[in-house]
Amino acid sequence: MRRAPAPGGGRGAALVLAALTACRPPAPAGFTLLFLGRSPAASLGGRSWAPDPDKSRLIAFDRELRVVRQLTSPRLATPLAVAPLGTSELLVTERTGEGVVLDTAGQVVREWDSPDIASLYAAGGGRIAAARSPYYVPQLGTSEPDTAPLIRMLDTLGRPTDGLATIRRPALPFLTYLVNAGAIAVGRGGAVYYAPLVRDEIGKYAPGGELVWTATRGLFSSESDPVFLPAKGAELRMRSALVNVALALGPDGRLYALGADDSAATRLRVDVLDTATGAIVATRHLGPHETAVAVNAAGALSVFDAESLLAGAGAAAGAREPFAPPFVLPDLEGHTVTLARLAGKVTLVNFWASWCDPCREEFPHMAALYREFDRADFEIAAVSDDVDRGKMLAFVRRYRPPFPILVGGGRMKQVYHYRGLPYSVLLDRRGRVIERIFGFGGADEFRELRQTIANEVRAP
Repeated sequence: MRRAPAPGGGRGAALVLAALTACRPPAPAGFTLLFLGRSPAASLGGRSWAPDPDKSRLIAFDRELRVVRQLTSPRLATPLAVAPLGTSELLVTERTGEGVVLDTAGQVVREWDSPDIASLYAAGGGRIAAARSPYYVPQLGTSEPDTAPLIRMLDTLGRPTDGLATIRRPALPFLTYLVNAGAIAVGRGGAVYYAPLVRDEIGKYAPGGELVWTATRGLFSSESDPVFLPAKGAELRMRSALVNVALALGPDGRLYALGADDSAATRLRVDVLDTATGAIVATRHLGPHETAVAVNAAGALSVFDAESLLAGAGAAAGAREPFAPPFVLPDLEGHTVTLARLAGKVTLVNFWASWCDPCREEFPHMAALYREFDRADFEIAAVSDDVDRGKMLAFVRRYRPPFPILVGGGRMKQVYHYRGLPYSVLLDRRGRVIERIFGFGGADEFRELRQTIANEVRAP
């Protein structure tokens, strides 16, 4: 379960600066964030926008790396990369490969399905490029023809229009996806930069598709494609080295490559490349707590603890948003239940279906949660998205939930645009979003949720 808090509340931004200055000497302001964790950030409108996949949100930082805004949406379940799209929009890569375009107010402009099993997107110079995502790699991918493009060029609706280069075909064709997954960036002039996940290589492709240069770090005396190792029981094992994690173009026009110093990518490094020649002009080896990378106004590389930067997210500007659209749905007896009827109570709106395995695990935890709070303070509205009423009723008979069940009739995903089930939204007494909850994270996550509800119930 990933919990996406709504804006508002929490500690002040001054704590962020205190955390930064406590662990490193003062540095000039004017930062552009390149990477937060293992994800590339986007620079747009004088702010750096970075994904926070653990909290299902985007975070905006000012030039001093203070949190100034956070965006959440049902469509942002696990955002893993952000790229600027034009002068006013953000292109977000979801873990499962969907592309989501938002404006800087957080409104979803459009979204599209992945052209690959899961794609990673980048944009620049009026172009959109997609590579096979290094964040979601199947152990055994479908074999592709050796004429398949390495990089897909897309229009603004996410439709493939062209391709650059061709894939590398490994000796074991089922590893084609892994061999061709990688990081990607697009320059202002339309050049595309690509770095494979499991090979010591970074390439620049001209807008016409010609390979301009290839750079290597010299990590290995010789390289081979991934190979399978003897299995341990049902576990598939593989020998491969993770090399390239993410790419970003800095405001100084240089290419920054976040990569691995070891084969498991537990120790990271940043290499700075001249985009004209591919020459590596600087390298920074990162410590275990150096998990955010930025460039300051003087063009110098600076590193930070990402957790310290995110400590100010609770104080980001913005108020809680109303839950929308307000539902009007029948319960199992056919009585109409509206969101307005729940006003004055902290409410957990839960979307589920009988075919959803995690929903089965989640229901007993929700039942226990429901019994802990007074009905005057807390309510659960569990909305079934089953199309088959018989299967829905069989599920209810088996789990006998003490909370109300509402009938969504298979239309809820089209209305609320969530990625998958279970999906929940915790609302305050005024029907505003406290946080969004994606998936089921077990007893530990429910303990956190219980505390959040208790705090909200006690709030004036």
